Amino acid sequence: MNKRFFLAITVPLIAVWTAFPLAAQTVEAPDAQIKRVADEVLAIVRSDAKVQAGDPARVREVLDEKLLPHFDFRRMVMLAMGRNWRQATPEQQNALVEQFRTLLVRTYSGALAQFRDDTINVRPLRAAADAKDVTVYSEVIKPGTTPISVNYSLVLSSDGKWRCYDVIVGGVSLVTNYRDEFNQQIKIGGVEGLLKTLAAKNKGATP
Repeated sequence: MNKRFFLAITVPLIAVWTAFPLAAQTVEAPDAQIKRVADEVLAIVRSDAKVQAGDPARVREVLDEKLLPHFDFRRMVMLAMGRNWRQATPEQQNALVEQFRTLLVRTYSGALAQFRDDTINVRPLRAAADAKDVTVYSEVIKPGTTPISVNYSLVLSSDGKWRCYDVIVGGVSLVTNYRDEFNQQIKIGGVEGLLKTLAAKNKGATP
């Protein structure tokens, strides 16, 4: 191939490519992401005998691989703590995020197998094309019961991935649900007191 011809066709392509970063080109729509992840998890729950039996190691493996990477636990803790977040040192902040992440896994992993017969209806997203903070609306349908609304608040991270920072089930926010508890613990024992309470819960002890 003639060198001048090669440059003539590649330089414009490079210019177009650099004008539109890779992350921006490959970002999955948030509603499509929610639908895909939900379908993948439900497929595992319906076919994996260990998950159905509640095998802790296998359930944790599924959560680590399929669900947890899509959550922004740091933002969740920041919102749950509100102004108290600034009272925590960087080390305490990191520890709080890790303890909160562990708490959610311990709290909800046991319920994973219960979704075996459920279906999830994700509604098409209505948001501006350049929106970086959106809510995806869905409902969980269990045979013989009234559908339950489950809505996801997501933010577009700097790495081009949508991550969930709140889940609203039947109108109740997960983050808001923890806010009063966190604030009360901080009033009693400060940030360190909250850390100790979360650590005790994660060890299965009564704080």
